[in-house]
Amino acid sequence: MAQDILEMRGVSKFFPGIRALEDVSFSMRAGEVHALIGENGAGKSTLVKVLTGVHRQSSGTVAVAGRQVEFHSPVDARKAGIAAIHQDASMFPDLSVTENIFSGHVLRGKAGLLDWRRMRARTRELLSRVELEVGPETLVRELSVAERHLVGIARALSEDASIVIMDEPTSALSLRETEDLFRIIHQLREAGKAILFISHKFDELFAIADRYTVLRDGRFIGEGAMRDATIDSLVKLMAGREMGSLFPPRASSPGEVVLSVEGFSRAGVYREIGFDLREGEIVGLFGLVGAGRSEVMRALMGLDPRDAGTVTVRGKRVAIRGPRDALALGIALVPEDRQGQGLILDMAIGDNVTLPQVANLAKGPFLDTKAEDAVTRDYGTRMEIRSAGWGENAKNLSGGNQQKVVLAKWLATKPSILILDEPTKGIDVGTKAAVHAFVAGLAAKGMSIIMISSELPEIMGMSDRILVMHEGRVAAFFDRKSTDEAAVIRAAVGATKGDPAGEAADPKEAP
Repeated sequence: MAQDILEMRGVSKFFPGIRALEDVSFSMRAGEVHALIGENGAGKSTLVKVLTGVHRQSSGTVAVAGRQVEFHSPVDARKAGIAAIHQDASMFPDLSVTENIFSGHVLRGKAGLLDWRRMRARTRELLSRVELEVGPETLVRELSVAERHLVGIARALSEDASIVIMDEPTSALSLRETEDLFRIIHQLREAGKAILFISHKFDELFAIADRYTVLRDGRFIGEGAMRDATIDSLVKLMAGREMGSLFPPRASSPGEVVLSVEGFSRAGVYREIGFDLREGEIVGLFGLVGAGRSEVMRALMGLDPRDAGTVTVRGKRVAIRGPRDALALGIALVPEDRQGQGLILDMAIGDNVTLPQVANLAKGPFLDTKAEDAVTRDYGTRMEIRSAGWGENAKNLSGGNQQKVVLAKWLATKPSILILDEPTKGIDVGTKAAVHAFVAGLAAKGMSIIMISSELPEIMGMSDRILVMHEGRVAAFFDRKSTDEAAVIRAAVGATKGDPAGEAADPKEAP
């Protein structure tokens, strides 16, 4: 049996009013991929933060390669051979790819000077390994979310760690990029590295992991070999209960057209995008990374410019020059990047929830704190946000609870048209089901919803109609009831052109 390269014994971590971990024991072996599984709030993020030196455990011990260690900072963890690729790849946007990769462990030459030539050469090598075709001097702000994630992987590889933590590493990657990542993981495993893999996608866990550990409510629940597990057995360990349907039954009967987009174009990004959205309808927007899905929705919100195109809301052509105009028309967007665009992490939950409507909660020059508290309590309770209180900073929450804060924030503006960009990215199966049920309930009450998702089962399970984009164009528009996953995938990869099997519903026709 392979040697335990990492061992945690009786680890607990307490915050004021919160028991994040309690008496958790956990181990990893050299040359294995170990899945850490649990619902949001189960303690996974806290365990990772203890291992990476962000938090010090309240009690218990951590040993690396048989030697007990104490981490006072992330630098200590890196020196012990632990590297992490986090779910939301935090980068310095105004620094180059090279500077981001070697941040905290620069290479030096003669007289202690920075050896930029060697660092750039090493960067090229690392970028080649992750098959990212950008230059070492490229600024990170010029990269897509997926490309930034690959830079994060390259950064972890640059440290030559013995333990690599991957927290939702595929959340912003295409199918091909995910396959490339799995190839890299196999190489790391064969080199004797231990990989801690965190994902809410069960197909990934079964494809890549050797063993698993399940946490629930901050406690160790179980462990075993992935080959002996099933989805049902893991879900029962995670939730402590049998899991119902992930997608709620819906009796959809969309009403009148509330939104029409025509001729949306932006040079080099997307062109001639058009569709209708009806009252009480969920339109799924699907496509591979780089298809232009998010860019079109950002233009609709007035966040990004476009070269051409018109918007009609409830029969009236409108001009949306910025988010304020969109909100005034009842349009809200829940962004994909919850930490970078959806939240101010150092602000309290309540302040984040009410931020878009501060002007409406004022009494003269002063904020009506009672009204603010009422809004936060109302929508925070609806979204079942788990926290120590509405005054807790958003940065202290788990990924799933952060996503719930973002949803509460925009639902509190009482939109009639809601755009959801990857609303369940990086959240557990239980929270996913809750979000799906909540979204379905909104549509049943007449809200019109556009849902962008990279998960085809989610698109198929939640949508009334499906708009598929390929390389900046509308490739197809399907009625969910009369199509299947194969047809949607064919459209997404551009295999429907000139193929009668790829014909789909007109985006302007009623479902």
